[in-house]
Amino acid sequence: MNVFLIDADNLSASAWVDEAFRVLEESEGVMPVRRAYGSAENLKGLADVLRVWAVRPFVNLSLTKNTTDIALAVDAMEFACQTPAPKLVVIGSGDADFVPLVVRLRERGIRMVCVSERGKMGREAVSAYDRVILVGPEQALHEAQLAGTAPAPVLEVPVGRRAVAKKTAAKKAPAAKALAAKTPAKKIAAKKVATKTPPAKKAPARKPAAQEVMPVVITADSAANQSHTVDVAAILLAVPALQAGPPQPLAAVAKALLDAKLRGKNMTATKLLKKFPQHFALLPPEKPRTVSYTPPKDSA
Repeated sequence: MNVFLIDADNLSASAWVDEAFRVLEESEGVMPVRRAYGSAENLKGLADVLRVWAVRPFVNLSLTKNTTDIALAVDAMEFACQTPAPKLVVIGSGDADFVPLVVRLRERGIRMVCVSERGKMGREAVSAYDRVILVGPEQALHEAQLAGTAPAPVLEVPVGRRAVAKKTAAKKAPAAKALAAKTPAKKIAAKKVATKTPPAKKAPARKPAAQEVMPVVITADSAANQSHTVDVAAILLAVPALQAGPPQPLAAVAKALLDAKLRGKNMTATKLLKKFPQHFALLPPEKPRTVSYTPPKDSA
């Protein structure tokens, strides 16, 4: 028997839960036991994908302390004490809090696998599992590394992408080293120029900074601070998968727009995307679940 226990407070995007099931079915086989633990809000956001994969939701008590990890661990130990015990237990979370549970189940002869979103996998938890599978876009891992919240990408890539990931990493490594070698020289040169330039005492009075004309650059941050920059380009920058062609889950797009601060919690992704009907199609119209991008007709 194979068991898949999902921490919905950690693996909280519908698209990544769906990807996790597809990868596990290809590489590990069918998961007869499928459960998801989390708050009512997070489980509601995963309602569609949980229904598609027939996953039983378990809502935790609303307490000041998160109870998701404990609820999942209790059920995992209960499964381990059954006869016969599961051959495989998959934990859908990159949280390092599960390491004691993983070690104990592994000692009982149970094969332990972790499925985690890129950027959420705890570095110290990797060695505890027999296998680690990362789901989600490569961009999420890259952004998390820039923010200093993710380990180096040494974990396993889902089936079908391993060879491509290895080749890409090998090609980018020399370029990254060269860039790192050149960066200090640029910084030192910039410092020297700054020391040679005498400070202009009366510059603020003659030319206030507010009157300077600066180029407009569309980024996620600028879109959050200036509502007029929330356009098609900003949306595509926040959700690059839309440009690939196939429709994307609305839940994943909504999360990406919220993370990029292109919309607030009081504005739905549906309302934002409907401002650009000629570029974004939401289907089905009455209860949208997917979003697709239509490029301008004159673009080839």
